[in-house]
Amino acid sequence: MAGMVFFTDNYTDNSTREGYQFEFFCRRCGNGYSSSFQHSVTGFGGRLLAMGGDLLGGSIGERASELGWDAEWLRDGVRGSARDKALAKAVDEMKPHFMQCHRCGQWVCREVCWNDERGLCATCAPKLDQEIAGMQAAAQVAQLSGKIQQVDFTRDINYRDQGTGLCPSCGAESGGGKFCQSCGTPLAAAQEAKRFCGNCGTELKGAKFCGECGTPAG
Repeated sequence: MAGMVFFTDNYTDNSTREGYQFEFFCRRCGNGYSSSFQHSVTGFGGRLLAMGGDLLGGSIGERASELGWDAEWLRDGVRGSARDKALAKAVDEMKPHFMQCHRCGQWVCREVCWNDERGLCATCAPKLDQEIAGMQAAAQVAQLSGKIQQVDFTRDINYRDQGTGLCPSCGAESGGGKFCQSCGTPLAAAQEAKRFCGNCGTELKGAKFCGECGTPAG
């Protein structure tokens, strides 16, 4: 029955024992459009007969119940043809929601993906108001980027004295100021200060462990 739905190859059957309903999806945007619910006469009538038989009782009630169950059984037996008829009716109902582009051949939904002014799908003939809005937004982003780049946000950053960011006295992060935030050593003076191993007296030269005895620099 796939050929019955000519405007899309993507649809779902939401039918129940109460009746039939189908949802059809646009190939381009994926939006779904549901058909009207079609009640199943055999399913509803059979259930009423079965319920009525249970209430009546006796031979009449028994016969009504049998008819009800027969109707339910018949519904299951003819579900294939009944479903096909319901699907054909749903297709006929929903086909006005879909249009075929004669430029690319694609079927799309009329509400979102169809350009009525051009008589083509929005892929072949984009909607100008949407395109203009998109270009305006892109231009605003580009212009804002240019204006922001013209502002000097580094004015108060002392990048000349940043160096490696490590205190030459203790080897920790200096914090970028005039004094080390870990040991308080003035960074300018610390550049010239020499450190020696407290165990053997070897000059450490910024090392964290003595190269001669392995003692931590502390």
